[in-house]
Amino acid sequence: MVGDIMQRTSRRKYIVLATGIIVAIAAAQMFRGSERAKAKTPAVAPSSVPVKVASAHRGDLDLTLKVIGRAEAFSTVNVQARVSGQLQALSFVPGGQVKQGATIVRIDQSLLQAQLDQAEGNLAKDQAQLDNANTIIRRYQPLLGKGYVSQMDYDTYKANQGIYTAAVKADKAAVELARTQLGYAQIQAPFDSIAGAPLVYPGAQVTANDTSIVVLNQIRPIHVTFSVPETGLDGIKASMARGKVPVKVNIPGAKAAPMDAELDFINNAVDATTSTIQLKARYANDDLRLTPGQFVEVSLPTTRLANVVTVPVVALQNSPLGSFVFVANADGTVQQRVVTAGPTTGSQIVIEKGLDGHETVVTDGQLLLVDGTRIHIVKDNG
Repeated sequence: MVGDIMQRTSRRKYIVLATGIIVAIAAAQMFRGSERAKAKTPAVAPSSVPVKVASAHRGDLDLTLKVIGRAEAFSTVNVQARVSGQLQALSFVPGGQVKQGATIVRIDQSLLQAQLDQAEGNLAKDQAQLDNANTIIRRYQPLLGKGYVSQMDYDTYKANQGIYTAAVKADKAAVELARTQLGYAQIQAPFDSIAGAPLVYPGAQVTANDTSIVVLNQIRPIHVTFSVPETGLDGIKASMARGKVPVKVNIPGAKAAPMDAELDFINNAVDATTSTIQLKARYANDDLRLTPGQFVEVSLPTTRLANVVTVPVVALQNSPLGSFVFVANADGTVQQRVVTAGPTTGSQIVIEKGLDGHETVVTDGQLLLVDGTRIHIVKDNG
């Protein structure tokens, strides 16, 4: 029994010893892995602050004005019949595209064709009478001098020639009018456009210059109409004097890039009620992104500032003593620089005093900085 107790005790010692050896080996491996990880990690001074930076810029700057506008058809036509008759067919798809010159409306032309045939018949009759009068004049003119034809008869033949000449001229005008009226029985699209819903349908009686059939909107190109305060008018006119004025158009909430338009119209009067003036920008709209009546955001340059210093708006900080920025020095420290801020446009702000345009300013991480703090620069991911 004593021998069994000794065997159990010896076995426990071996188990404890083996367990200790395993733990020691694992601890050594973890220590070596930690040392390797430390060796791979770049050393950063524990007292430096991570920041993001951007460069100040000196140059000309266009201040922009942002307003709300509305897309507007470049041209709108209310198609009406030019002759009266029964509407025979509509050759367009409501809401669909219509090509310039394409026939979109047909009016019953049977009555118009009959009127043309009648006018041509009258012309043929009067032309025959005129030809006969000309023949008589040519025959009797030599006989007049020999006394074989009286002067009275000759004058009668001459008068008939004049009457038939006038009749032929009137008949030709009637034929041309009837042919033109017949052509009005088919209506062609005046430009590439989008057709609206029909206002009348085949079978209806249309009246010349009175019955509206369909509205066509030209949307390639398209206009963007907006109004700006009259105080910005001088700057806009100055921009137009320098050349084309670019206009950025954006659909609210859209993720696509803004559309590039061009200012091409300034109204001739300021609205006395609102103290604004209407402007229009032209956009090609080849991608059909804009539809008449659609609200859009518009931005356009109003004033050009020459040779100014700009920095990102996020670089500017404020304190009870005024505005300042942190300038990153070549030795890895920052300097708190008091500045005078000017106008803001987009994400940039003008610095009127305090920077010369060659500095690097801190744009993120300023809350942990004071004058002389050591920094290290980090970059945005991607």
